[in-house]
Amino acid sequence: MKAPAADLNTRQLKVSRQIQKDLSEIFRAKGPVAYNGTMISVVHVRISPDLSVAHVWISVFPSEKAKDVLKQVQEQNRTIRGELGRRVARQLRIVPELVFFLDDSLDYAQHIDELLKK
Repeated sequence: MKAPAADLNTRQLKVSRQIQKDLSEIFRAKGPVAYNGTMISVVHVRISPDLSVAHVWISVFPSEKAKDVLKQVQEQNRTIRGELGRRVARQLRIVPELVFFLDDSLDYAQHIDELLKK
């Protein structure tokens, strides 16, 4: 029997929140030293219905280094996924693949704010 859609969405939401929390802790533990003096925040996580792929949006401060840091995070994907696996081993049967994106909503809001001031 197939699970109702509401249960599936609730499960996805819970798993997304857990992954967001754990990835935030991983980036905080690695610290600014590992990422060229930048701070990384996990803004949003969206997980596929089968819980196999997690799309992760990160915000980087200062934003000037965002593209370099994103590239560095993508290169360290296996290491980060391994650390995530150790943290969620008791909750999930499989550790989802991680796909990282830059969240530039703060930069966009700042740009709009500057335009409105002019």
